Amino acid sequence: MSDVILKAENISKQYRLGTVGTGTLSHDLNRWWHQLRGKEDPYTKVGAVNDRSQKATEDYVWAIKDISFEVKRGEVLGIIGKNGAGKSTLLKILSRVTGPTTGSIKTRGRIASLLEVGTGFHPELTGRENVFLNGAILGMTKAEVNEKLEEIISFSGCEMYIDTPVKRYSSGMRVRLAFAVAAHLEPEILVIDEVLAVGDAEFQKKAIGKMQDISQGQGRTVLFVSHNMESIQQLCTRCLVLENGTSVFEGEVDKAISFYLDKSKTENNIELPFKVNGISILEYKIKDFLNNKSSGLLLGKGFEIFLKLKNISRQDFHLNIRFQIFNEKEKLITTFNTFHVNKTTILESNATKIFDCKILKNQISAGSYSVGIQLLDLNNRSILFENENWDNIEIDNGDFYNTGKLPSIKNKGIFSMDYEWIIN
Repeated sequence: MSDVILKAENISKQYRLGTVGTGTLSHDLNRWWHQLRGKEDPYTKVGAVNDRSQKATEDYVWAIKDISFEVKRGEVLGIIGKNGAGKSTLLKILSRVTGPTTGSIKTRGRIASLLEVGTGFHPELTGRENVFLNGAILGMTKAEVNEKLEEIISFSGCEMYIDTPVKRYSSGMRVRLAFAVAAHLEPEILVIDEVLAVGDAEFQKKAIGKMQDISQGQGRTVLFVSHNMESIQQLCTRCLVLENGTSVFEGEVDKAISFYLDKSKTENNIELPFKVNGISILEYKIKDFLNNKSSGLLLGKGFEIFLKLKNISRQDFHLNIRFQIFNEKEKLITTFNTFHVNKTTILESNATKIFDCKILKNQISAGSYSVGIQLLDLNNRSILFENENWDNIEIDNGDFYNTGKLPSIKNKGIFSMDYEWIIN
């Protein structure tokens, strides 16, 4: 028997833009007329690419387009991508919440979904009653739910409020109970969207441990969407990267994360070796926290700026290397100098040296930035080379405080800082 438990073939989902209901009767009649004559749906041939940053030029948009993949029993498939890339739409289709416009999905076994905070919960019912309601939705009998009830309540940590209406729960409590139900009612496939970000660090650790137990210990399959790359790296065995509604990468987790962070970033157009004022820049690259060459970085994770120089002149240089980070308004954010940390060096004639600046924890907030380079000769205080727009980097949001909660994009500021609260 094949080990494949879920197979998606050419999944696409089309939505109509604009006010809901406008012009749908004429479109439905047109579809019916084409169907009556055995013709293809005329609206599957049209539709804009799902790029939310562009102005709409058509009436329809493909939220996802021609996505195909297979998931084997016991695998944990991570699905990552920018906001609006189509991740949630794909999960809703896989969970049968909505149907695909084109394509087919084949699954073997029961699917449990946790797509939004309180999915499938009735606010007027108590936590206990909602456990039974969720179990019924997932196809469980009352006896099966009863068998797992105490374990579910204990795992959720909501014992005190279990007989209180869910409308009085916080969003974190709803997630705790919803995850406990979905994870303990033994689905063959567990589908989880970004909801775990609502929970605290303790519960996230507990939930990830449970998902690992579900996949590794019990041989069940998990589909996991998150913007927290640390959770993706810790939990997933394989990864799918979505961009503008299409699948652009599928493979190993570390490679997928690097691809996702680096995707759509502009590379510097400077050809190496680059020779200027007796110095040859032989090699330059930025490496992310996974030690891969990338111009996409993560808040809270380390990165490196690597530079290899050769002195092609007849004189020695007493070098200070300065890397600079500028924001989109060309304002200097920070610098990294060899001079500041007493690491200046003599680069002798015809000698080659490597300068590797290791940033232990990136504090710069999510956004687009440019990297500048200065090469200064301290012998005569002269600038051998200066370029404030040498390279471009994109910083993505990350779990800076290791609490499982991503800093607010809306109120991000320029950088994050480590700090401590003392409350008496």
